Amino acid sequence: MSMNCILERVAETQSTNDDLLVRWRAGQLMDPIARIAHKQTAGKGRAGRSWIANPNDTLCFSYAYPFQKSPGELSGLSLVVGLAAISGIAAALRLEQSQLYEQGLRLKWPNDLLLNNAKLGGILIEGGQAKANDPTWMIIGVGLNLRNAPSIENCLEGSSTQKVSAVDQLQQENTPLPDIEFFWLKLIEAFERYLPEFERDGFKAYQTEWNEWDAYKDLAVNITGAGKESVCGQAAGVDNSGALILNQNGKILAIHAGDVSMRVQS
Repeated sequence: MSMNCILERVAETQSTNDDLLVRWRAGQLMDPIARIAHKQTAGKGRAGRSWIANPNDTLCFSYAYPFQKSPGELSGLSLVVGLAAISGIAAALRLEQSQLYEQGLRLKWPNDLLLNNAKLGGILIEGGQAKANDPTWMIIGVGLNLRNAPSIENCLEGSSTQKVSAVDQLQQENTPLPDIEFFWLKLIEAFERYLPEFERDGFKAYQTEWNEWDAYKDLAVNITGAGKESVCGQAAGVDNSGALILNQNGKILAIHAGDVSMRVQS
């Protein structure tokens, strides 16, 4: 693990993303920081939704990283974070990524991890560049269900139709799940490999790899959000900027907006 990554552990906070955003806005961030909370009382999901996190069952942390590029040069970041998360999960479970794939682990554009079409985890990226020539600080929030998926799903109380999965469903039989600390550190190690490479090479270096993990590639989907009417078509993977490619009877659309929901058409 990199010596310049600061590790912070707290028992409880409202949101680890908000904690680091406050410090970024105050100009207090210098080195990469990973902050984990045993309990988040106001965890955030995409589009202002709340993230349900049961202590001991869910891993919630944020990672602040300074990119020496403008925000516009970081397209596809959430997709690369998804790939890094898969790498970290494999390392924590001591499994090959191919084994995770065989068990149904996939990525959903632009920022979810699915296990057999049930939500395993989510990614929320915030931050920006205070002024020209400054680093672009991205605050990467990760929520990952580790165990007790039915309990987490019950906490949704009808607020979502999304099925929930957990990492323990990937674990080999009679093999205990690693503790949260070990899991967290393996994810950070993966981030420390992927993010500098992404900064150097851009998303195009990961396009083929991401498309292999795409949960909805070649399926008919319905995309809503970003204040626009829903769009239907066949998902055709992502382009070299990380935009979702949609095939509408031979007409190709590139979907760039990050705030979308995607459902397979019945």
